[in-house]
Amino acid sequence: MNRATPNVSGYDPRSHSRVSGLSGNEIFCLQKMGLSPGNLCVGNSVYALGIKGSLTAGLNILVGGEIPEVTGLIHDGRVNAISRMLKEAEACGGYGVTGVTTELINHASNIEFLSIGSLIHRSSGESEKVAFSTSADAQELYCQVDAGFRPVHYVLGNVAYSIGVGGNIGGFFRSLARGEVREYSEIFDQTRHLALERITREARQCKANAVVGINTTITPFMGAQEMLLLGTASNHPALAAYAQNPVTSDMTNEEMWNMINIGYLPLRLVMGVSVYSLGIVGGLKSILQSMVRGEVTPLTSLLYEAREKALDRVQRDADRCGADHVVGVKIHVYQLGGGLIEFLAIGTAVKKMEGVTTRSPVLIPQAIIRDRDTFFEGVPQRGRSMDLGESRKASASSTQGGPIAIIVTLAMFVFFLFNFIMPLLRHH
Repeated sequence: MNRATPNVSGYDPRSHSRVSGLSGNEIFCLQKMGLSPGNLCVGNSVYALGIKGSLTAGLNILVGGEIPEVTGLIHDGRVNAISRMLKEAEACGGYGVTGVTTELINHASNIEFLSIGSLIHRSSGESEKVAFSTSADAQELYCQVDAGFRPVHYVLGNVAYSIGVGGNIGGFFRSLARGEVREYSEIFDQTRHLALERITREARQCKANAVVGINTTITPFMGAQEMLLLGTASNHPALAAYAQNPVTSDMTNEEMWNMINIGYLPLRLVMGVSVYSLGIVGGLKSILQSMVRGEVTPLTSLLYEAREKALDRVQRDADRCGADHVVGVKIHVYQLGGGLIEFLAIGTAVKKMEGVTTRSPVLIPQAIIRDRDTFFEGVPQRGRSMDLGESRKASASSTQGGPIAIIVTLAMFVFFLFNFIMPLLRHH
């Protein structure tokens, strides 16, 4: 008999045991693996940073770099929601949870962390303890399993960071001259790699030797930014040597299946960051040249140089882990404001390994077909995370505007304190 559900509301999720978020293609892929669909499982947790935490976080945002209070709050909130979702899955007697998501939703001054996943059962239908959780949907799960991976746990790595007042001022003066603005490049590079280190650490704690299917999001939060990596900690027999330093990959699961089919395994998600400024002189030249039809030479050379710098850093990252190639490289470009441009190159380093291939010679079409959306909203939902492409301008402007917003907030607090609170205290 199943245990009573631990849902904080006292609601029993078994009342909708036949309600599944899995599509027809996903259910087909599950059947091929000897699995069947179960119900949706939900976990949530509402957090508040508090007055003391807000002030401490505000000061750290002014200083720049990581904001531990915000990083910790977001991480704890997400983990709490995920834990409740998994407990709900166990109460329903499932074998695993697939398609796990984590969202952050604003409710006035509070933040709700929400995790949703789809329960799956073994075809025997017997109640059992949840053996794994994964960010992969059922189609992606089929690709992972057929490529030789055994999913273990849904994992994440995050870091909340800010350029800070010092970074803004230093970056401003550096941006007066043409070339790379190292203050910005270093902050962005360090935080991105810090998030990668943390998701790797979670995988190691799960006794996994790989994190596959990593997705990256950057979300503005309280005048700072959260860099979030989500993926599935897994084990592959050919990666046993990487137990203490799990491999990481942001290849799609279909891409990874194809690479493993021809003998390549992922080694590391690699990144390269460069932030460049055209400078005052270059800016004036560009403005004058843009008034006449033809190539804007200063801007052409600057953008080329910035991309090359980011790709050089990707290559060095790959060389350090002994990779043969870097595949699936994408370059994200967005404006930081004030004439600054960031280039982020990201891909997966891979290596050819003898005797490695997939279980099936050909991937079934149902694992590749993407489902078509049938519900559309005209206005994006408030509080939803954005991917790198969607959040480019918002992310950049919030990064620079965050410290200014904190200064204004602290000034208003001091004004209120001395003009309203202190007179009341003296009166009493």
